[in-house]
This record gives sequence, structure tokens and C-alpha cells, in this order.
Amino acid sequence: MSKTTRRELTEFESYVIDKKGTEKPFTGEYCNTVSEGHYHCKKCDSALYRSQDKFPSHCGWPSFDDEIQGAVRRIADADGQRTEIVCAACEAHLGHVFKGEGFTAKNLRHCVNSISLVFKPADAQQKAVALFASGCFWGTEFHFAKAVGVLATKVGFAGGHADNPTYRQVCDGKTGHLECCEVTYNPTQISYEQLCRLFFETHDFSQTDGQGPDIGPQYLSALFLQNDEERKTAEKVIGILKGKGFSVATQLRESAKFWPAEDYHQKYYFHQAKTPYCHIYRKIF
Repeated sequence: MSKTTRRELTEFESYVIDKKGTEKPFTGEYCNTVSEGHYHCKKCDSALYRSQDKFPSHCGWPSFDDEIQGAVRRIADADGQRTEIVCAACEAHLGHVFKGEGFTAKNLRHCVNSISLVFKPADAQQKAVALFASGCFWGTEFHFAKAVGVLATKVGFAGGHADNPTYRQVCDGKTGHLECCEVTYNPTQISYEQLCRLFFETHDFSQTDGQGPDIGPQYLSALFLQNDEERKTAEKVIGILKGKGFSVATQLRESAKFWPAEDYHQKYYFHQAKTPYCHIYRKIF
């Protein structure tokens, strides 16, 4: 179903989605789901929420502390008491958003009616994996994880000579590894070229000795390429950048074994409710 398609709703679905009603607490299909995947709009099928942002609030409705960027719009209620949330694509009513409750580090709760959603498990989606290095992997992951079509992210190390390296070993510069982000994505929703463009728009690809204040070989900019198609795409995007007058220090490397980093590094900025100090988005393309 495309974003321009409108699904025919049942009477109760229309009561909630079109007329801004509310389903009874603890009755919704997705109140307690924990499976990996994405939650889509019941009316137009736009992707709205990731399973990784869902948390147990015990309030009676599915709760999320973040949305897919640009997917949800906020509207102040007429009485000024609450803030409604609707699908940005078709304006289907989802529920309300609340701040300051302290459930998660983001201190935000999207309280959503299950009946406004359709859950699509990750194992039912097409998947591809790509590997990116652009300095501190916390910041690299921060931007990729928010992109529509990205199913999962994991930070770790690649390109060195040591098996299963620790963060401390890599920081000591003795393993030859680069800090990387492994991105699992749905190629029908986001292409490798789009991921490459996001990669270049979220770090200083001209820097030759690290990234921002993080200096060292583990912080170099690199694309780990799995096949000729990825190489052609990477060379195409770099050619566009050079045509715009940019200097590109990004290395094009052959695919390498990826070693996940310790658990406390995974989704670091999301757990800390912070933003990267050396990865800032700037529109280039």
C-alpha cells in the first residue's frame, strides 16, 4: 500500500482514526508487543514508529518515546490541555504525546491507539546490510538509526587484524580496526545510495586524521564495500561531492569482518537522551 492509498476502515477504526476517538485501555492488540519491526499507519501504511522505541508504560496503550523522523505531526488540543499526534501523511488520529513523566531517558511518551497502527515484523521485510565508518560510532549510529527504512543498527569494529577486539584495545591503536556502524535496512524503502548520502551529510569526510576532536586511526572515514554495485554507488556519490568542490578523504575498503562493541555502546545517544558532539547533519545533496 503506498502512502497515497487510503485503506477502507471499519466503523470502530473510523471512530478512532477519523473522529479522534479512543479505544479502551488494555484492550489494544499492540499494548504489550515486543517483537522487532515497524508500526505503520492503519489508514495509509506510512511507517510511524520503530519497535526499538516502544517501552512498557503500563498505561493501557502502546507507548513510544520517539517517532520516525517526519512521520508524526503534533496538534495542540482546542482546550490547551493536551497535544494530539496524527500521521503526517494522511492526518489519521494516533493518540496524544506527553512530556515529563520520566518513563525513559527521553522523558517523552507517544500514547497511541493500537487500532491506529499495523505492525510489520522485521523478519517479513526485505533486508540488506551495509557498513559505515565516520568517526565515533555513537554519532554515526545516531543518524542512521533515525532514517526511514533502516531496520536495525549496531556499533562495533572492522578492518583490523585482531579477533573480537575490545573498545579499549581499539582505542589503544593496536588492532587496526575502525569504529563502525552496521546498518540493516529495507532496500525497498531506502537505497544504498541514499544511505551513502546520509553518511556524507553527517560527518566531515574531508578530515584525514579522525573526526572532529576524536583523533586517531580508529576514527577514520571509510566505506566497507561488499560488491561491485556498492563500489560503483560509492564512487558515483564521491564524484558528485568532488564536482561540488569538496575534498573527500573517505577510504573505499573491501568488506571486512564486523565485531560488535560492548553492550553499553549500543544506542548510546538514545539511552543518554543526548545528541552527538561531532556528527551534525548538513544538507549537501
